[in-house]
Amino acid sequence: MTHLNKSFQIMVGAVLVAIGFMGGVLLMAAPRAAAEDGAQYVGMQFGSELIAETERVFSEIYNRVAPGVVSITIAQQDSNSGFFDASSGSGFIYDLEGHIVTNFHVVDGADRIEIRLYDGTITRGSIVGLDPDSDLAVVKINVPQDRLRPVPVGDSSILTVGQTVLAIGNPFSNDWTLTSGIISALDRSIIGLNNYSIGGVIQTDAAINPGNSGGPLLNLNGEVIGVNSQIDGGLRQNAGVGFAVSGNLIKRVASQLISGGRVSYSYIGVSSRPIDLDLIEQFGLPDNLRGIAVLQARNDGPAALAGIRTITNSSVDVITAIDDKPMRDFDEMIGHLAINTEPGQTIILTVFREGQFITVPVTLVERPA
Repeated sequence: MTHLNKSFQIMVGAVLVAIGFMGGVLLMAAPRAAAEDGAQYVGMQFGSELIAETERVFSEIYNRVAPGVVSITIAQQDSNSGFFDASSGSGFIYDLEGHIVTNFHVVDGADRIEIRLYDGTITRGSIVGLDPDSDLAVVKINVPQDRLRPVPVGDSSILTVGQTVLAIGNPFSNDWTLTSGIISALDRSIIGLNNYSIGGVIQTDAAINPGNSGGPLLNLNGEVIGVNSQIDGGLRQNAGVGFAVSGNLIKRVASQLISGGRVSYSYIGVSSRPIDLDLIEQFGLPDNLRGIAVLQARNDGPAALAGIRTITNSSVDVITAIDDKPMRDFDEMIGHLAINTEPGQTIILTVFREGQFITVPVTLVERPA
C-alpha cells in the first residue's frame, strides 16, 4: 500500500501544480515568459517523477510475483512417435503444498503436464481437479517448499473500473512476460465450456494472447484478482478486450477442487432477455428499471417452484435484487450465484411484477450437469 500512496501523492502534487499554474495564468494579465517556462518545467519534472514511480512499482511487483508464475506445456501421446508438445499456457502457485491454478482448457486432454518454474525447475504436474463450469483447474507439483512462491488471491468484489492491472504469463511461448492495462468493465459473462456461462468476469485491455491463459491478472498490491482466460476477436491475438475469471471465484473453485476434486454450484432455473425499449413499452416498465427480465422459469426449477413466472403477452417478472443486493443484469446474477451461494441455500428475490415490487424466497438446488 505504501507504493500506491506515494504514487497517489505524486499524482495529486502534479495536478495541484497544474491547477496552480492555470490559476496564475488567469490572474495575471500578461504572464511573463520566464514564469511560464518555470511552471512548465515543474510540471514536466513532476510528470517524470510520476512515470518513474509507476515504472518502479511495476518492476517491484514483477520481481516479487514472477517467481510464483509457472509455464505449462501440455504433451499428448502418439502411438507411433511417443509424446509431442500439443499446447502451452500459464498458471500460478496457489499454496506451499504445490497446488497450481490454471485454466481448464490449458490442461484438458493432457497425457503429460510439464511445469517450469521461474528458477529453472522443470517437473511433472498431476491434475487434482477440473472445473469446466469456471474454466479453472488445479494441478499439483512435488518440489521442496523453499522453491515455491505462492501468489496471494485478492478480493475481487472491491475492484473498480479504471483500476490499473498487470498480467504475467507466457504469450506465444515468450515466458514470464509482463503487460499492463486497466479494468475496462466488471461483471461480464463469457461462454463456458459446457452448458453454462461464467459470470462475474473481469474485462481488461491489458495485452492477453495465446499462452497467457491460466496466468494471473494482478492488482498493484501484487495480488491475483483474476485468471486470464479468453480474448475477444477472431484472430487469436490481443484486441484490447480480454477476460479474466474473478479472484473470488478462483478461491471458491480452488478450495473445493483441492478438498474434494469437484465444485458444486447452485442453480436457480431461469433464462432472461434484455430490458430494452420494446420491453419497457410493452409492459409499461419504469424506463430506469434494471434487473433480469425472466424469459423462462424452467419447469420444476427452483424459481418456477417458488412462483417466478415465465414471460407472457401481458406480464413479465423482473428480478432486481438478491438478498437486497441489486442485480443489474443476468451476467451479474450468475456471477453472484456462483461465488456467493450454495445448493440448498434459500435466497430472497426482489421482483418487479405488474407495477409493484414483491419478494420471493427461492431455495436453490445443485446445478444439473
